[in-house]
Amino acid sequence: MVLAGGSGTRVGREINKVYLPIAGRPILAWSLEAFAAHPDISALVLVTRPQDVEHVEKVVAGMDVDVVPGGDTRQGSELAALRHLAGRITSGEIDTVLIHDGARPLVSADLVADVLRAARRYGGAIPGLMSEDLALATNGHVTPISDELVAVQTPQGFLAAPLLAAYEQAAEEGFVGTDTASCIERFTDVQVRWVPGEQRNLKVTFEHDLLVAERILESR
Repeated sequence: MVLAGGSGTRVGREINKVYLPIAGRPILAWSLEAFAAHPDISALVLVTRPQDVEHVEKVVAGMDVDVVPGGDTRQGSELAALRHLAGRITSGEIDTVLIHDGARPLVSADLVADVLRAARRYGGAIPGLMSEDLALATNGHVTPISDELVAVQTPQGFLAAPLLAAYEQAAEEGFVGTDTASCIERFTDVQVRWVPGEQRNLKVTFEHDLLVAERILESR
Protein backbone atom coordinates (compact mmCIF):
# COMPACT_ATOMS: atom_id res chain seq x y z
CA MET A 1 0.00 0.00 0.00
CA VAL A 2 1.09 3.55 -0.71
CA LEU A 3 -0.07 6.30 1.66
CA ALA A 4 -0.87 9.72 0.21
CA GLY A 5 -2.73 11.50 2.98
CA GLY A 6 -0.29 14.31 3.71
CA SER A 7 -0.39 18.01 2.92
CA GLY A 8 1.84 20.63 1.36
CA THR A 9 2.23 22.90 4.38
CA ARG A 10 5.95 22.41 5.07
CA VAL A 11 6.77 22.44 1.38
CA GLY A 12 5.07 25.81 1.18
CA ARG A 13 2.31 24.74 -1.20
CA GLU A 14 -1.47 24.67 -0.95
CA ILE A 15 -1.96 21.18 -2.40
CA ASN A 16 -0.94 17.79 -1.06
CA LYS A 17 2.81 17.59 -1.72
CA VAL A 18 2.63 14.15 -3.36
CA TYR A 19 0.91 15.73 -6.37
CA LEU A 20 3.65 18.29 -6.95
CA PRO A 21 5.69 17.63 -10.12
CA ILE A 22 9.32 16.51 -10.13
CA ALA A 23 11.17 15.52 -13.29
CA GLY A 24 7.97 15.91 -15.28
CA ARG A 25 5.67 13.73 -13.17
CA PRO A 26 3.87 13.99 -9.81
CA ILE A 27 5.84 12.72 -6.81
CA LEU A 28 3.19 10.07 -6.20
CA ALA A 29 3.51 8.68 -9.74
CA TRP A 30 7.18 7.87 -9.12
CA SER A 31 6.33 6.20 -5.80
CA LEU A 32 3.57 4.05 -7.30
CA GLU A 33 5.68 3.02 -10.27
CA ALA A 34 8.32 1.46 -8.01
CA PHE A 35 5.74 -1.06 -6.80
CA ALA A 36 3.61 -1.43 -9.92
CA ALA A 37 6.65 -2.65 -11.85
CA HIS A 38 7.74 -5.18 -9.22
CA PRO A 39 7.09 -8.80 -10.28
CA ASP A 40 6.34 -10.06 -6.74
CA ILE A 41 3.63 -7.50 -5.97
CA SER A 42 0.16 -8.71 -6.94
CA ALA A 43 -1.97 -5.82 -5.62
CA LEU A 44 -1.32 -2.11 -5.31
CA VAL A 45 -3.48 0.02 -3.00
CA LEU A 46 -3.35 3.80 -2.86
CA VAL A 47 -4.76 5.42 0.28
CA THR A 48 -5.87 9.00 -0.35
CA ARG A 49 -7.81 11.96 0.98
CA PRO A 50 -11.32 12.55 -0.46
CA GLN A 51 -10.44 16.13 -1.39
CA ASP A 52 -7.63 14.93 -3.65
CA VAL A 53 -9.85 12.90 -5.98
CA GLU A 54 -9.12 14.98 -9.09
CA HIS A 55 -5.37 14.70 -8.61
CA VAL A 56 -5.66 10.96 -7.92
CA GLU A 57 -7.56 10.28 -11.14
CA LYS A 58 -4.80 11.87 -13.19
CA VAL A 59 -1.99 10.01 -11.41
CA VAL A 60 -3.51 6.52 -11.57
CA ALA A 61 -4.87 6.75 -15.12
CA GLY A 62 -3.77 3.62 -16.95
CA MET A 63 -2.42 1.95 -13.80
CA ASP A 64 -3.85 -1.10 -12.01
CA VAL A 65 -4.34 0.54 -8.63
CA ASP A 66 -7.08 0.19 -6.00
CA VAL A 67 -7.88 3.61 -4.51
CA VAL A 68 -9.09 3.58 -0.90
CA PRO A 69 -10.22 6.60 1.20
CA GLY A 70 -7.97 7.05 4.21
CA GLY A 71 -8.81 7.56 7.86
CA ASP A 72 -8.23 10.49 10.21
CA THR A 73 -4.81 9.14 11.23
CA ARG A 74 -2.03 7.20 9.55
CA GLN A 75 -3.04 4.12 11.49
CA GLY A 76 -6.65 4.57 10.41
CA SER A 77 -5.55 4.87 6.79
CA GLU A 78 -3.48 1.71 7.02
CA LEU A 79 -6.42 -0.13 8.60
CA ALA A 80 -8.70 1.02 5.76
CA ALA A 81 -6.30 -0.46 3.22
CA LEU A 82 -5.93 -3.69 5.19
CA ARG A 83 -9.70 -4.09 5.40
CA HIS A 84 -9.87 -3.54 1.66
CA LEU A 85 -7.43 -6.44 1.23
CA ALA A 86 -8.90 -8.59 4.01
CA GLY A 87 -10.54 -11.14 1.71
CA ARG A 88 -7.33 -11.75 -0.21
CA ILE A 89 -5.34 -11.87 3.03
CA THR A 90 -7.56 -14.46 4.71
CA SER A 91 -7.61 -16.59 1.56
CA GLY A 92 -3.81 -16.59 1.45
CA GLU A 93 -3.66 -14.79 -1.89
CA ILE A 94 -1.72 -11.97 -0.19
CA ASP A 95 0.90 -13.16 2.30
CA THR A 96 2.87 -9.95 2.89
CA VAL A 97 2.02 -6.25 2.94
CA LEU A 98 4.42 -3.41 2.20
CA ILE A 99 3.57 0.07 3.49
CA HIS A 100 5.19 3.03 1.77
CA ASP A 101 5.03 6.82 2.05
CA GLY A 102 3.86 8.37 -1.20
CA ALA A 103 6.29 11.22 -0.54
CA ARG A 104 9.30 8.90 -1.02
CA PRO A 105 9.59 8.86 -4.84
CA LEU A 106 13.19 7.60 -4.98
CA VAL A 107 12.70 4.14 -3.49
CA SER A 108 14.55 1.54 -5.55
CA ALA A 109 13.45 -1.87 -6.77
CA ASP A 110 16.33 -3.37 -4.79
CA LEU A 111 15.10 -1.91 -1.51
CA VAL A 112 11.55 -3.09 -2.19
CA ALA A 113 12.89 -6.59 -2.83
CA ASP A 114 15.09 -6.54 0.30
CA VAL A 115 12.21 -5.52 2.57
CA LEU A 116 9.82 -8.02 1.02
CA ARG A 117 12.35 -10.84 1.38
CA ALA A 118 13.09 -10.02 5.03
CA ALA A 119 9.42 -9.58 5.93
CA ARG A 120 8.57 -13.01 4.52
CA ARG A 121 11.48 -14.58 6.35
CA TYR A 122 11.14 -12.93 9.77
CA GLY A 123 7.59 -11.56 9.85
CA GLY A 124 8.45 -7.89 9.75
CA ALA A 125 11.12 -5.67 8.18
CA ILE A 126 11.92 -1.96 8.43
CA PRO A 127 14.59 -0.18 6.36
CA GLY A 128 16.69 2.46 8.03
CA LEU A 129 20.00 4.31 8.14
CA MET A 130 22.23 4.64 11.17
CA SER A 131 22.11 8.22 12.47
CA GLU A 132 25.53 9.85 12.19
CA ASP A 133 24.90 13.37 13.52
CA LEU A 134 22.82 12.93 16.68
CA ALA A 135 23.90 13.40 20.28
CA LEU A 136 22.28 13.42 23.71
CA ALA A 137 22.80 16.51 25.90
CA THR A 138 22.50 15.81 29.65
CA ASN A 139 23.61 18.19 32.42
CA GLY A 140 26.01 19.98 30.13
CA HIS A 141 27.56 16.80 28.74
CA VAL A 142 27.14 15.74 25.13
CA THR A 143 27.16 12.02 24.38
CA PRO A 144 27.08 10.63 20.81
CA ILE A 145 24.15 8.27 20.31
CA SER A 146 24.56 7.44 16.63
CA ASP A 147 25.14 3.76 17.43
CA GLU A 148 21.75 3.52 19.08
CA LEU A 149 19.42 5.31 16.67
CA VAL A 150 18.23 4.43 13.20
CA ALA A 151 16.50 6.88 10.84
CA VAL A 152 13.53 4.79 9.72
CA GLN A 153 12.38 4.73 6.11
CA THR A 154 9.69 3.02 4.06
CA PRO A 155 8.58 0.65 2.61
CA GLN A 156 8.02 -1.37 5.76
CA GLY A 157 6.91 -4.95 5.32
CA PHE A 158 4.90 -7.37 7.47
CA LEU A 159 3.22 -10.74 7.14
CA ALA A 160 -0.32 -9.86 6.12
CA ALA A 161 -2.47 -12.03 8.43
CA PRO A 162 -0.87 -10.99 11.73
CA LEU A 163 -0.72 -7.38 10.56
CA LEU A 164 -4.45 -7.31 9.84
CA ALA A 165 -5.22 -9.05 13.15
CA ALA A 166 -3.03 -6.60 15.08
CA TYR A 167 -4.73 -3.58 13.51
CA GLU A 168 -8.20 -4.93 14.16
CA GLN A 169 -7.30 -5.56 17.79
CA ALA A 170 -5.77 -2.11 18.09
CA ALA A 171 -8.99 -0.59 16.73
CA GLU A 172 -11.08 -2.64 19.16
CA GLU A 173 -8.98 -1.53 22.15
CA GLY A 174 -8.54 2.05 20.99
CA PHE A 175 -4.77 1.72 20.80
CA VAL A 176 -2.94 4.20 18.57
CA GLY A 177 0.70 3.31 17.98
CA THR A 178 3.56 5.53 16.95
CA ASP A 179 4.02 3.50 13.78
CA THR A 180 3.10 0.18 12.17
CA ALA A 181 5.76 -1.75 14.07
CA SER A 182 4.38 -0.60 17.43
CA CYS A 183 1.04 -2.33 16.68
CA ILE A 184 2.82 -5.47 15.58
CA GLU A 185 5.02 -5.50 18.68
CA ARG A 186 2.07 -4.89 21.03
CA PHE A 187 -0.39 -7.43 19.64
CA THR A 188 1.77 -10.16 18.08
CA ASP A 189 5.00 -12.06 18.64
CA VAL A 190 6.23 -11.29 15.12
CA GLN A 191 9.89 -10.33 14.89
CA VAL A 192 10.62 -7.00 13.24
CA ARG A 193 14.06 -6.84 11.64
CA TRP A 194 16.08 -3.86 10.48
CA VAL A 195 17.42 -3.86 6.93
CA PRO A 196 19.78 -1.26 5.46
CA GLY A 197 17.97 1.65 3.88
CA GLU A 198 19.20 3.95 1.12
CA GLN A 199 20.60 7.47 1.30
CA ARG A 200 18.63 8.46 -1.79
CA ASN A 201 15.33 7.21 -0.37
CA LEU A 202 14.48 10.64 1.02
CA LYS A 203 11.05 11.81 2.04
CA VAL A 204 9.94 15.05 0.41
CA THR A 205 9.12 17.26 3.37
CA PHE A 206 10.54 20.72 2.64
CA GLU A 207 11.04 22.86 -0.46
CA HIS A 208 14.69 21.89 -0.91
CA ASP A 209 13.74 18.19 -0.92
CA LEU A 210 11.89 18.79 -4.19
CA LEU A 211 15.06 20.11 -5.82
CA VAL A 212 17.20 17.24 -4.52
CA ALA A 213 14.71 14.58 -5.62
CA GLU A 214 14.35 16.14 -9.06
CA ARG A 215 18.10 16.21 -9.65
CA ILE A 216 18.42 12.55 -8.64
CA LEU A 217 15.56 11.48 -10.91
CA GLU A 218 16.93 13.47 -13.84
CA SER A 219 20.34 11.82 -13.38
CA ARG A 220 18.93 8.28 -13.66
